[in-house]
Amino acid sequence: MTKSVASMIDHTLLKPETVEDQIVTLCQEADEYKFASVCVQPVWVEKAAELLKNAEAKVCTVVGFPLGANTPEVKAFETTNAIENGADEIDMVLNIGALKQGNLELVERDMRAVQEAAEGKALTKVILETCLLTDEEKTAACKIAVKVGLDFVKTSTGFSTGSATVADVALMRRTVGESAGVKASGGVRSLEDAKAMIEAGATRIGASAGVAIVKGEKSESDY
Repeated sequence: MTKSVASMIDHTLLKPETVEDQIVTLCQEADEYKFASVCVQPVWVEKAAELLKNAEAKVCTVVGFPLGANTPEVKAFETTNAIENGADEIDMVLNIGALKQGNLELVERDMRAVQEAAEGKALTKVILETCLLTDEEKTAACKIAVKVGLDFVKTSTGFSTGSATVADVALMRRTVGESAGVKASGGVRSLEDAKAMIEAGATRIGASAGVAIVKGEKSESDY
């Protein structure tokens, strides 16, 4: 089970104080434990791509992170730049305020800008920041993501007021059906946490505790 869980983990390091030695370690661990990807800030994409050029692990980065309040045009540029630097996967934060205001047209335009920039070049995920949304808003965002053609819906940035929950993962899976993957991120600190998310419908796990998870230990990390 731990081997299959490892292949679903995006090994994550998004802290602003991250330095190069930590990125090197992150990539070494991703290769050693056969994680799905490393998830790093855009400034580290080129370095991670260089370090993982002969590895199976992909390079994932974030767009509009962590607030989601950039314009669609800026998010599209971020996406293009990240892909040029070697990103294989893009985790964008949706426009949370637009969703809560009911401006679904802007929410869709925002997601579509990233999807079109990444089309045929990188896998795409949208971070809902579920702790800030009602169930109705989560459902609406998931439906838009499927309509636009994003590859995954994702729970959390790990930088807000709450993290992934089993209930949210289950809701997202019910909404997207088999049309998209579901990524549980934030607060997944142990193998038991990861298994619970997978049983609820998650097909990816975003965690800085990847090594602890596959070793059957528990991390105190927030993400």
